[in-house]
Amino acid sequence: MSAFQELFGVEPEATASAPGRVNLLGEHTDYQGGFVLPTAIPQRITVSLSRNGTQEHVLHSASTDTTLRVLLGEKGKGFAPYVTGSLQLSGVQEGLNVLIEGKVPSGGLSSSAALEVATLRALRDLFNLDLDDVELALRGVQVEHRFVGVKCGVMDQMASSLANTNTMLLIDTRSLERRSVPFPAGAEVLVIDSGVPRRLAESGYNERRAQVEEAARILGVKELRDVQDSGVVEKLGSPLKERARHVVSENARVQQGLQADAAQFGQLMNASHASLRDDYQVSHPQVDELVNLLQAHPQVFGARMTGAGFGGAVVALVREGRAGQVARDVLAQYPRGKQLVPEAAT
Repeated sequence: MSAFQELFGVEPEATASAPGRVNLLGEHTDYQGGFVLPTAIPQRITVSLSRNGTQEHVLHSASTDTTLRVLLGEKGKGFAPYVTGSLQLSGVQEGLNVLIEGKVPSGGLSSSAALEVATLRALRDLFNLDLDDVELALRGVQVEHRFVGVKCGVMDQMASSLANTNTMLLIDTRSLERRSVPFPAGAEVLVIDSGVPRRLAESGYNERRAQVEEAARILGVKELRDVQDSGVVEKLGSPLKERARHVVSENARVQQGLQADAAQFGQLMNASHASLRDDYQVSHPQVDELVNLLQAHPQVFGARMTGAGFGGAVVALVREGRAGQVARDVLAQYPRGKQLVPEAAT
């Protein structure tokens, strides 16, 4: 008997899954029309659905053994809005049983996007929705904006919907054009959780977005992606100058990374972290400590925080075949961390 049948007494009518993602370069640029370079991680979230003939949704998270009941038209609390928002935006007008299995670690690896994309994929199958993978990702973004309260860009949902673990995915977040980009030769990806939890809607994420939007308005451009001369941002007052400087320089780093070898790509990651720490001010002292340990390791090309910040995970580009060794060495000095991607992402 399946876990779904044990819980709900019937087999699911649809099941789908989606991966988390880690971003190598291009942080906090996607809501300014910029460029990003994420890749999918092995960890996935699976969502199974069935109709239940009632006026409420019954949502169960296997990882926390938590069941939530939410009436039609309500969004609920906890993890519910990621699911109920997906249901409401998809026009679901009947109660569903929902089982969420698997786990994408929270904190910079897009666990919420994976949940949204998996839910929307299952809904697409159950109700034969006319949604391609890009439209599905954009619907996930609307879930974040309208139901969760995070004014995110499009990267997380696009990566969860379209990326794989074998390549990076270059996304132009304005046009939504994308293409696969190989990892630098001789390198693999290591992801470590800093042990510092975060909550985006309660952090400075929305404040940062408002600041760069104001910077773009003052500079007379639609988005900071349109700034051609990085020197113009120096005319802004603080903190808008620093916020805009990060976005403009980060877009440039993504472009430089497309032709970089492993050593050059690592240096770009190091510079990205410094910019996120100093100009965008979204890092955390413990995250910086972990990044510093990684950057100092002889088998590491470069390392940075990943995700929106204020805690969460860090990502390192390490010499191929050495991720396990690097993780053991670093975690011996940083015991509150946890290795999240134990094998090469390449």
